[in-house]
Amino acid sequence: MHEWTVAGGLIEGPQGVLLVRNRRRNGRFDWSTPGGVIDATDVTLVEGLTREVEEETGLRVTAWEGPLYEVRAVASDLGWSMRCEVHRALTYDGELHVDDPDGIVVDAAFFPVSEAAALLNDCIQWVREPLSEWLLAPWGPAQHRGYRYDVRGVTPGALEVQRVSV
Repeated sequence: MHEWTVAGGLIEGPQGVLLVRNRRRNGRFDWSTPGGVIDATDVTLVEGLTREVEEETGLRVTAWEGPLYEVRAVASDLGWSMRCEVHRALTYDGELHVDDPDGIVVDAAFFPVSEAAALLNDCIQWVREPLSEWLLAPWGPAQHRGYRYDVRGVTPGALEVQRVSV
């Protein structure tokens, strides 16, 4: 079973919440929070998250809180398990610009919550549901939530994703 850890960053500004537009391997696009896979060279998850956010958006987060929520998706049929922690930026600096070395993030912008929620419709369920819930009624790290998803099938685009109780 291949396991990896991912981190996402909730960044709020005067115009709303920051989302990045991702180009996926199959050519489709979706919006999510900035973040990504935590590398073995990252000393901590938060250090990796800070690196990912800066690579994708040009913004340097100087203080985080969290995690606010954690997501685990397990795809036994495909042989992988993913764990994601989502943290909220308390302070950041820099200018928003996209220059993702991985070529995945192609756009980034701050959106009012109502627009952000609508953009999440194309996201995979384990990204869309927790983030949509947070956008509707934000909570802090003291109210940490956990989400678990079982992914069944082996054909991309035809996977069955089911949220299960934690």
